[in-house]
Amino acid sequence: MTGDNRGLERDQGVRVADHDSLKQRVTADVDRRRNELIELSLSIHANPEIAFEEHKSAAALSELLESNGFAVERGICEIVTAFRATAGSGEPRIALIAEYDALPGVGHGCGHNIIGTASCAAGMALKPLLEDNAGTIIVIGTPAEEAAGGKVYMAARGAFQGLDCAMMVHPGNRNTAVAFALACLELDVEFEGKAAHAAARPEAGINAVDAIVAAFANIGLLRQQLRDSARVHGIIIDGGQAVNVIPHHTAAKLLIRSEDDDYMDEVLKPKVLGCFEGAAVATGCELKYRWGEESRYKAMRTNRALADAYRANIEALGRKVLEQESHRSMGSTDMGNVSTIVPAIHPSIAIAPQDVPVHTVEFREIAASEAGHQGLVDSAKVLAMTAIDVMLDEKLRRRMREEFRGSER
Repeated sequence: MTGDNRGLERDQGVRVADHDSLKQRVTADVDRRRNELIELSLSIHANPEIAFEEHKSAAALSELLESNGFAVERGICEIVTAFRATAGSGEPRIALIAEYDALPGVGHGCGHNIIGTASCAAGMALKPLLEDNAGTIIVIGTPAEEAAGGKVYMAARGAFQGLDCAMMVHPGNRNTAVAFALACLELDVEFEGKAAHAAARPEAGINAVDAIVAAFANIGLLRQQLRDSARVHGIIIDGGQAVNVIPHHTAAKLLIRSEDDDYMDEVLKPKVLGCFEGAAVATGCELKYRWGEESRYKAMRTNRALADAYRANIEALGRKVLEQESHRSMGSTDMGNVSTIVPAIHPSIAIAPQDVPVHTVEFREIAASEAGHQGLVDSAKVLAMTAIDVMLDEKLRRRMREEFRGSER
Protein backbone atom coordinates (compact mmCIF):
# COMPACT_ATOMS: atom_id res chain seq x y z
CA MET A 1 0.00 0.00 0.00
CA THR A 2 1.22 3.47 -0.82
CA GLY A 3 -0.63 5.39 1.89
CA ASP A 4 -2.19 7.53 -0.85
CA ASN A 5 -5.92 7.82 -0.04
CA ARG A 6 -6.71 8.95 -3.56
CA GLY A 7 -6.89 5.29 -4.57
CA LEU A 8 -9.72 4.76 -2.06
CA GLU A 9 -11.53 7.85 -3.27
CA ARG A 10 -11.12 6.71 -6.84
CA ASP A 11 -12.69 3.29 -6.24
CA GLN A 12 -15.56 4.80 -4.23
CA GLY A 13 -16.27 7.31 -6.98
CA VAL A 14 -15.46 10.30 -4.75
CA ARG A 15 -14.06 13.53 -6.25
CA VAL A 16 -13.01 11.71 -9.41
CA ALA A 17 -14.58 12.59 -12.74
CA ASP A 18 -16.15 9.77 -14.69
CA HIS A 19 -14.28 7.86 -17.35
CA ASP A 20 -15.78 9.73 -20.29
CA SER A 21 -14.90 13.22 -19.10
CA LEU A 22 -11.33 12.19 -18.34
CA LYS A 23 -11.02 10.56 -21.74
CA GLN A 24 -12.28 13.76 -23.34
CA ARG A 25 -9.56 15.65 -21.47
CA VAL A 26 -6.74 13.43 -22.69
CA THR A 27 -7.93 13.34 -26.29
CA ALA A 28 -8.22 17.13 -26.27
CA ASP A 29 -4.68 17.36 -24.89
CA VAL A 30 -3.36 15.20 -27.73
CA ASP A 31 -5.24 17.29 -30.30
CA ARG A 32 -3.79 20.46 -28.79
CA ARG A 33 -0.28 19.08 -29.20
CA ARG A 34 -0.86 17.66 -32.69
CA ASN A 35 1.55 19.91 -34.58
CA GLU A 36 4.25 19.52 -31.94
CA LEU A 37 3.91 15.73 -32.01
CA ILE A 38 4.03 15.54 -35.79
CA GLU A 39 7.13 17.73 -35.84
CA LEU A 40 8.88 15.42 -33.38
CA SER A 41 7.83 12.29 -35.27
CA LEU A 42 9.11 13.72 -38.55
CA SER A 43 12.40 14.73 -36.93
CA ILE A 44 12.97 11.18 -35.66
CA HIS A 45 11.92 9.83 -39.07
CA ALA A 46 14.40 12.09 -40.87
CA ASN A 47 17.25 11.06 -38.57
CA PRO A 48 17.03 7.25 -38.39
CA GLU A 49 19.28 5.61 -35.82
CA ILE A 50 19.86 1.87 -35.63
CA ALA A 51 20.00 -0.39 -32.57
CA PHE A 52 21.71 1.11 -29.50
CA GLU A 53 22.70 4.22 -31.49
CA GLU A 54 19.44 6.13 -30.98
CA HIS A 55 21.11 9.08 -29.26
CA LYS A 56 19.18 11.91 -30.94
CA SER A 57 15.84 10.13 -30.73
CA ALA A 58 16.21 9.16 -27.07
CA ALA A 59 17.33 12.69 -26.20
CA ALA A 60 14.42 14.32 -28.04
CA LEU A 61 11.80 12.11 -26.40
CA SER A 62 13.22 12.25 -22.89
CA GLU A 63 13.75 16.02 -23.06
CA LEU A 64 10.13 16.52 -24.12
CA LEU A 65 8.91 14.48 -21.17
CA GLU A 66 11.24 16.27 -18.78
CA SER A 67 10.05 19.66 -19.99
CA ASN A 68 6.50 18.52 -19.24
CA GLY A 69 7.20 17.64 -15.62
CA PHE A 70 8.31 14.01 -15.77
CA ALA A 71 11.24 12.86 -13.66
CA VAL A 72 13.61 11.34 -16.21
CA GLU A 73 16.34 8.75 -15.65
CA ARG A 74 18.66 8.29 -18.62
CA GLY A 75 20.97 5.39 -19.40
CA ILE A 76 18.95 2.91 -17.36
CA CYS A 77 19.81 -0.79 -17.38
CA GLU A 78 23.35 0.10 -18.47
CA ILE A 79 22.04 1.09 -21.92
CA VAL A 80 22.93 4.63 -22.93
CA THR A 81 19.87 5.17 -25.12
CA ALA A 82 17.31 3.72 -22.68
CA PHE A 83 15.33 5.94 -20.31
CA ARG A 84 12.55 5.96 -17.75
CA ALA A 85 10.25 8.96 -17.25
CA THR A 86 7.92 8.94 -14.24
CA ALA A 87 4.96 11.05 -13.12
CA GLY A 88 2.48 10.57 -10.29
CA SER A 89 2.57 8.23 -7.32
CA GLY A 90 0.89 5.16 -5.98
CA GLU A 91 -0.91 2.40 -7.80
CA PRO A 92 -1.64 1.37 -10.43
CA ARG A 93 1.75 1.68 -12.08
CA ILE A 94 1.18 1.89 -15.82
CA ALA A 95 4.03 1.67 -18.32
CA LEU A 96 3.83 3.19 -21.79
CA ILE A 97 6.53 1.64 -23.95
CA ALA A 98 8.42 3.84 -26.41
CA GLU A 99 10.43 2.46 -29.33
CA TYR A 100 12.53 4.65 -31.62
CA ASP A 101 15.18 2.55 -33.38
CA ALA A 102 15.33 2.29 -37.17
CA LEU A 103 16.17 -0.46 -39.65
CA PRO A 104 19.61 -0.58 -41.28
CA GLY A 105 19.32 0.55 -44.89
CA VAL A 106 15.58 1.21 -44.67
CA GLY A 107 15.23 3.78 -41.91
CA HIS A 108 11.87 3.98 -40.17
CA GLY A 109 10.25 1.27 -42.27
CA CYS A 110 8.56 -0.03 -39.12
CA GLY A 111 7.22 3.31 -37.95
CA HIS A 112 9.05 3.51 -34.64
CA ASN A 113 9.07 7.29 -35.00
CA ILE A 114 5.32 7.02 -34.42
CA ILE A 115 5.57 4.57 -31.51
CA GLY A 116 7.99 6.62 -29.45
CA THR A 117 6.18 9.88 -30.01
CA ALA A 118 2.74 8.39 -29.31
CA SER A 119 3.74 6.83 -26.00
CA CYS A 120 5.28 10.10 -24.84
CA ALA A 121 2.20 12.03 -25.96
CA ALA A 122 -0.07 9.68 -24.03
CA GLY A 123 2.05 10.13 -20.93
CA MET A 124 1.91 13.91 -21.19
CA ALA A 125 -1.86 13.84 -21.68
CA LEU A 126 -2.29 11.69 -18.57
CA LYS A 127 -0.01 13.67 -16.28
CA PRO A 128 -2.52 16.41 -15.28
CA LEU A 129 -5.00 13.72 -14.22
CA LEU A 130 -2.55 12.46 -11.61
CA GLU A 131 -3.14 15.55 -9.48
CA ASP A 132 -6.56 14.15 -8.48
CA ASN A 133 -6.13 10.43 -9.11
CA ALA A 134 -3.75 7.90 -7.61
CA GLY A 135 -1.50 6.22 -10.09
CA THR A 136 1.92 6.37 -11.65
CA ILE A 137 2.58 6.80 -15.36
CA ILE A 138 5.96 5.56 -16.53
CA VAL A 139 7.20 6.06 -20.07
CA ILE A 140 9.98 3.56 -20.70
CA GLY A 141 12.30 4.23 -23.62
CA THR A 142 13.38 0.89 -25.07
CA PRO A 143 16.12 0.86 -27.72
CA ALA A 144 17.04 -1.79 -30.26
CA GLU A 145 13.80 -3.67 -30.82
CA GLU A 146 14.64 -4.36 -34.45
CA ALA A 147 18.03 -5.99 -34.17
CA ALA A 148 19.20 -6.74 -30.68
CA GLY A 149 16.23 -7.06 -28.35
CA GLY A 150 16.71 -4.08 -26.07
CA LYS A 151 13.75 -5.10 -23.91
CA VAL A 152 15.31 -8.54 -23.40
CA TYR A 153 18.34 -6.98 -21.73
CA MET A 154 16.21 -4.45 -19.88
CA ALA A 155 13.92 -7.20 -18.57
CA ALA A 156 16.93 -9.11 -17.28
CA ARG A 157 17.92 -5.97 -15.37
CA GLY A 158 14.49 -5.51 -13.77
CA ALA A 159 13.17 -2.64 -15.87
CA PHE A 160 9.61 -3.99 -15.95
CA GLN A 161 9.26 -5.25 -12.39
CA GLY A 162 6.61 -3.75 -10.12
CA LEU A 163 4.28 -2.65 -12.91
CA ASP A 164 0.56 -3.28 -13.14
CA CYS A 165 0.62 -3.31 -16.94
CA ALA A 166 2.64 -2.29 -19.98
CA MET A 167 1.35 -1.24 -23.37
CA MET A 168 2.30 0.27 -26.68
CA VAL A 169 0.72 0.60 -30.13
CA HIS A 170 2.54 -0.45 -33.30
CA PRO A 171 1.73 1.05 -36.71
CA GLY A 172 0.88 -1.50 -39.36
CA ASN A 173 -1.60 -2.27 -42.12
CA ARG A 174 -4.48 -3.47 -39.91
CA ASN A 175 -6.25 -2.39 -36.74
CA THR A 176 -5.90 -5.16 -34.17
CA ALA A 177 -6.35 -5.46 -30.43
CA VAL A 178 -4.62 -8.81 -29.95
CA ALA A 179 -1.04 -9.36 -31.08
CA PHE A 180 0.32 -12.73 -32.12
CA ALA A 181 4.11 -12.55 -32.08
CA LEU A 182 6.35 -15.58 -32.28
CA ALA A 183 9.13 -16.56 -29.95
CA CYS A 184 12.41 -16.04 -31.79
CA LEU A 185 15.85 -17.51 -31.16
CA GLU A 186 19.11 -16.99 -33.04
CA LEU A 187 21.47 -19.80 -33.96
CA ASP A 188 25.05 -19.28 -35.15
CA VAL A 189 26.78 -22.26 -36.76
CA GLU A 190 30.20 -22.99 -38.23
CA PHE A 191 31.62 -25.99 -40.04
CA GLU A 192 35.35 -26.69 -40.00
CA GLY A 193 36.73 -28.92 -42.73
CA LYS A 194 40.07 -29.20 -44.50
CA ALA A 195 41.33 -27.13 -47.41
CA ALA A 196 42.68 -28.74 -50.56
CA HIS A 197 43.17 -27.90 -54.23
CA ALA A 198 39.76 -28.31 -55.81
CA ALA A 199 41.16 -29.76 -59.05
CA ALA A 200 44.56 -31.29 -58.22
CA ARG A 201 43.66 -33.09 -54.97
CA PRO A 202 39.97 -32.70 -54.07
CA GLU A 203 40.04 -36.05 -52.28
CA ALA A 204 42.41 -34.57 -49.69
CA GLY A 205 39.87 -31.99 -48.59
CA ILE A 206 36.90 -31.99 -46.25
CA ASN A 207 34.35 -29.69 -47.82
CA ALA A 208 32.68 -27.29 -45.40
CA VAL A 209 30.42 -25.98 -48.17
CA ASP A 210 29.02 -29.47 -48.63
CA ALA A 211 28.19 -29.49 -44.93
CA ILE A 212 26.36 -26.16 -44.96
CA VAL A 213 24.46 -27.06 -48.14
CA ALA A 214 23.45 -30.42 -46.67
CA ALA A 215 22.30 -28.75 -43.46
CA PHE A 216 20.10 -26.28 -45.30
CA ALA A 217 18.68 -29.11 -47.41
CA ASN A 218 17.89 -30.99 -44.22
CA ILE A 219 16.05 -27.96 -42.87
CA GLY A 220 14.06 -27.72 -46.09
CA LEU A 221 12.92 -31.31 -45.61
CA LEU A 222 12.23 -30.74 -41.92
CA ARG A 223 9.73 -27.94 -42.60
CA GLN A 224 7.09 -30.44 -43.79
CA GLN A 225 6.95 -31.92 -40.29
CA LEU A 226 6.77 -28.64 -38.37
CA ARG A 227 3.71 -26.79 -37.12
CA ASP A 228 2.29 -24.21 -39.50
CA SER A 229 3.28 -21.42 -37.12
CA ALA A 230 6.93 -22.52 -36.90
CA ARG A 231 9.56 -20.73 -38.95
CA VAL A 232 13.20 -21.57 -39.70
CA HIS A 233 15.17 -19.21 -41.92
CA GLY A 234 18.81 -18.32 -42.31
CA ILE A 235 21.67 -17.05 -44.43
CA ILE A 236 25.15 -18.32 -45.23
CA ILE A 237 27.60 -15.67 -44.11
CA ASP A 238 30.79 -17.50 -45.13
CA GLY A 239 30.73 -19.86 -48.09
CA GLY A 240 34.41 -20.05 -48.92
CA GLN A 241 36.86 -17.59 -50.44
CA ALA A 242 38.25 -19.09 -53.63
CA VAL A 243 36.57 -21.27 -56.22
CA ASN A 244 39.66 -23.44 -56.77
CA VAL A 245 40.00 -24.34 -53.08
CA ILE A 246 37.96 -26.89 -51.17
CA PRO A 247 36.51 -24.59 -48.48
CA HIS A 248 37.72 -25.41 -44.99
CA HIS A 249 35.25 -23.10 -43.24
CA THR A 250 31.63 -22.05 -43.62
CA ALA A 251 29.27 -20.19 -41.32
CA ALA A 252 25.57 -19.43 -41.16
CA LYS A 253 23.14 -17.45 -39.06
CA LEU A 254 19.58 -18.63 -38.52
CA LEU A 255 16.43 -17.63 -36.71
CA ILE A 256 13.90 -20.14 -35.45
CA ARG A 257 10.43 -19.02 -34.45
CA SER A 258 7.46 -20.58 -32.72
CA GLU A 259 4.10 -19.48 -31.34
CA ASP A 260 4.83 -21.61 -28.28
CA ASP A 261 7.96 -21.30 -26.14
CA ASP A 262 7.71 -24.95 -25.07
CA TYR A 263 7.52 -26.12 -28.69
CA MET A 264 10.62 -24.05 -29.38
CA ASP A 265 12.58 -25.81 -26.64
CA GLU A 266 11.23 -29.32 -26.95
CA VAL A 267 10.88 -29.68 -30.74
CA LEU A 268 12.39 -26.91 -32.85
CA LYS A 269 15.76 -26.58 -31.17
CA PRO A 270 16.69 -30.29 -31.16
CA LYS A 271 15.35 -30.91 -34.67
CA VAL A 272 17.12 -27.93 -36.24
CA LEU A 273 20.35 -28.76 -34.45
CA GLY A 274 19.99 -32.33 -35.71
CA CYS A 275 19.98 -31.02 -39.28
CA PHE A 276 23.46 -29.58 -38.72
CA GLU A 277 24.75 -32.53 -36.72
CA GLY A 278 23.69 -34.90 -39.48
CA ALA A 279 25.46 -32.76 -42.08
CA ALA A 280 28.62 -32.82 -39.98
CA VAL A 281 28.55 -36.62 -39.78
CA ALA A 282 27.87 -36.98 -43.51
CA THR A 283 30.75 -34.73 -44.57
CA GLY A 284 33.28 -35.33 -41.82
CA CYS A 285 33.28 -31.68 -40.77
CA GLU A 286 33.45 -30.40 -37.23
CA LEU A 287 30.35 -28.49 -36.11
CA LYS A 288 30.43 -25.49 -33.80
CA TYR A 289 27.21 -23.77 -32.77
CA ARG A 290 25.83 -21.21 -30.37
CA TRP A 291 22.24 -20.45 -29.37
CA GLY A 292 21.56 -16.76 -28.66
CA GLU A 293 19.53 -17.37 -25.52
CA GLU A 294 20.59 -14.05 -24.00
CA SER A 295 18.71 -12.19 -26.76
CA ARG A 296 15.79 -14.59 -27.17
CA TYR A 297 12.41 -13.03 -27.94
CA LYS A 298 9.58 -14.79 -26.11
CA ALA A 299 6.14 -15.37 -27.59
CA MET A 300 3.69 -12.53 -26.99
CA ARG A 301 1.14 -13.23 -24.24
CA THR A 302 -1.54 -10.67 -24.95
CA ASN A 303 -3.58 -9.87 -21.86
CA ARG A 304 -7.12 -10.23 -23.21
CA ALA A 305 -8.74 -8.20 -20.44
CA LEU A 306 -6.50 -5.24 -21.22
CA ALA A 307 -6.93 -5.83 -24.96
CA ASP A 308 -10.71 -5.68 -24.57
CA ALA A 309 -10.41 -2.25 -22.95
CA TYR A 310 -8.12 -1.15 -25.76
CA ARG A 311 -10.57 -2.45 -28.37
CA ALA A 312 -13.46 -0.45 -26.92
CA ASN A 313 -11.37 2.71 -26.90
CA ILE A 314 -9.96 2.41 -30.42
CA GLU A 315 -13.44 1.69 -31.76
CA ALA A 316 -14.69 4.78 -29.91
CA LEU A 317 -12.19 6.71 -32.04
CA GLY A 318 -13.89 5.37 -35.17
CA ARG A 319 -11.49 2.59 -36.15
CA LYS A 320 -12.85 -0.86 -36.96
CA VAL A 321 -10.81 -3.61 -35.32
CA LEU A 322 -10.30 -7.02 -36.89
CA GLU A 323 -11.70 -10.00 -35.04
CA GLN A 324 -9.13 -11.24 -32.55
CA GLU A 325 -8.26 -14.48 -34.33
CA SER A 326 -8.60 -13.29 -37.93
CA HIS A 327 -5.03 -12.05 -38.45
CA ARG A 328 -1.83 -13.51 -37.10
CA SER A 329 1.48 -11.81 -37.64
CA MET A 330 4.40 -14.18 -38.06
CA GLY A 331 6.89 -11.63 -36.81
CA SER A 332 8.48 -11.36 -33.39
CA THR A 333 8.96 -8.61 -30.84
CA ASP A 334 10.84 -8.19 -27.60
CA MET A 335 7.56 -6.94 -26.15
CA GLY A 336 6.88 -10.65 -25.79
CA ASN A 337 9.47 -10.75 -23.00
CA VAL A 338 7.69 -7.91 -21.23
CA SER A 339 4.39 -9.81 -21.51
CA THR A 340 5.83 -12.66 -19.43
CA ILE A 341 6.56 -10.23 -16.57
CA VAL A 342 3.44 -8.01 -16.46
CA PRO A 343 0.04 -7.90 -18.18
CA ALA A 344 0.77 -6.37 -21.58
CA ILE A 345 -0.66 -5.56 -24.99
CA HIS A 346 0.98 -4.83 -28.34
CA PRO A 347 -1.89 -3.94 -30.70
CA SER A 348 -1.44 -2.51 -34.18
CA ILE A 349 -3.00 0.55 -35.77
CA ALA A 350 -3.49 0.82 -39.52
CA ILE A 351 -1.61 3.55 -41.32
CA ALA A 352 -0.98 1.64 -44.58
CA PRO A 353 -3.04 -0.43 -47.04
CA GLN A 354 -3.10 -4.14 -46.31
CA ASP A 355 -0.80 -4.91 -49.25
CA VAL A 356 1.99 -2.71 -47.85
CA PRO A 357 3.99 -4.63 -45.23
CA VAL A 358 6.27 -3.16 -42.60
CA HIS A 359 10.05 -3.16 -43.10
CA THR A 360 9.70 -1.72 -46.59
CA VAL A 361 10.55 1.59 -48.23
CA GLU A 362 6.85 2.05 -49.00
CA PHE A 363 5.91 1.74 -45.34
CA ARG A 364 8.73 4.09 -44.39
CA GLU A 365 7.24 6.81 -46.57
CA ILE A 366 3.76 6.26 -45.13
CA ALA A 367 5.18 6.62 -41.61
CA ALA A 368 5.93 10.25 -42.49
CA SER A 369 2.65 10.89 -44.31
CA GLU A 370 -0.71 12.27 -43.20
CA ALA A 371 -1.89 8.69 -42.63
CA GLY A 372 1.10 8.19 -40.35
CA HIS A 373 0.33 11.42 -38.51
CA GLN A 374 -3.25 10.33 -37.88
CA GLY A 375 -1.98 6.97 -36.66
CA LEU A 376 0.29 8.82 -34.24
CA VAL A 377 -2.54 10.95 -32.86
CA ASP A 378 -4.94 8.02 -32.53
CA SER A 379 -2.24 5.86 -30.90
CA ALA A 380 -1.58 8.52 -28.28
CA LYS A 381 -5.28 8.93 -27.60
CA VAL A 382 -6.08 5.23 -27.27
CA LEU A 383 -3.11 4.60 -24.99
CA ALA A 384 -4.20 7.41 -22.69
CA MET A 385 -7.83 6.28 -22.76
CA THR A 386 -6.89 2.70 -21.92
CA ALA A 387 -4.63 3.89 -19.11
CA ILE A 388 -7.63 5.74 -17.63
CA ASP A 389 -9.60 2.49 -17.63
CA VAL A 390 -6.78 0.78 -15.75
CA MET A 391 -6.52 3.65 -13.27
CA LEU A 392 -10.22 3.83 -12.47
CA ASP A 393 -11.56 0.30 -12.90
CA GLU A 394 -10.58 -2.07 -10.10
CA LYS A 395 -12.54 -4.91 -11.72
CA LEU A 396 -10.49 -4.54 -14.89
CA ARG A 397 -7.26 -4.63 -12.91
CA ARG A 398 -8.45 -7.76 -11.12
CA ARG A 399 -9.28 -9.48 -14.42
CA MET A 400 -5.88 -8.49 -15.79
CA ARG A 401 -4.10 -9.96 -12.78
CA GLU A 402 -6.12 -13.17 -12.73
CA GLU A 403 -5.58 -13.76 -16.44
CA PHE A 404 -1.87 -13.06 -16.14
CA ARG A 405 -1.46 -15.47 -13.25
CA GLY A 406 -3.26 -18.12 -15.27
CA SER A 407 -0.91 -17.59 -18.23
CA GLU A 408 2.10 -18.21 -15.98
CA ARG A 409 1.01 -21.78 -15.24
